[in-house]
Amino acid sequence: MVLKQVSKVNVRENMAIRAEREIVSGSYVNLGIGMPTMVANYIQADKKVVLQSENGLLGIGRSPYANEVDPDLINAGKETVTAITGASYFSSAESFAMIRGEHLDLAILGGMEVSESGDLANWMIPGKMIKGMGGAMDIVHGAKKIVIIMDHVTKDGHPKIVKACQLPLTGKQVVDRIITDRAVIDVTSSGLILQEIARGWTVEKVIASTGAELSVSNQLVEAAF
Repeated sequence: MVLKQVSKVNVRENMAIRAEREIVSGSYVNLGIGMPTMVANYIQADKKVVLQSENGLLGIGRSPYANEVDPDLINAGKETVTAITGASYFSSAESFAMIRGEHLDLAILGGMEVSESGDLANWMIPGKMIKGMGGAMDIVHGAKKIVIIMDHVTKDGHPKIVKACQLPLTGKQVVDRIITDRAVIDVTSSGLILQEIARGWTVEKVIASTGAELSVSNQLVEAAF
């Protein structure tokens, strides 16, 4: 697949493709609402992966084609999905028992803010209408690894990677890696480390658009998006 940075849609697809590389064959994975759900469409055929949804589905497949849509088969974001052979259905109570029992190897979630210490804010903006807090507060503490996929800055150009989150927290010190449209950044005990940089961006521009101190890895590489 050739990756071209020609539109916002393509950038998001490429971010999802990059996030797929975080998934290890044999793992159980939860994909958060929004952009993370796109990752299901790019999981490599040779990977044995089981996708879990907090609304009670173990074994989510790719997004359905028009002739495959089943309005009763949805993920936690109420998007229609497919189910792989051997998938199972159960109550949300059992689903959260899986999450709280630390049976998820990885969760790929969206984010509104991530702090330099790995705090995550992703469930609400004060004053904005929300449908509910969802399951992220349980997921960030139940999954063994947390990867956040989000835009590097807001629509107004303000950094989403910050020294300290200003929005209500989903979890403290829970994020392991951040994938944005500009970079791949690790959250470590020594601070944020820039590991990959997107095509068309410089280290200086990424640092300038980040609201927290950012160190540069000695093995910095160009990301494929």
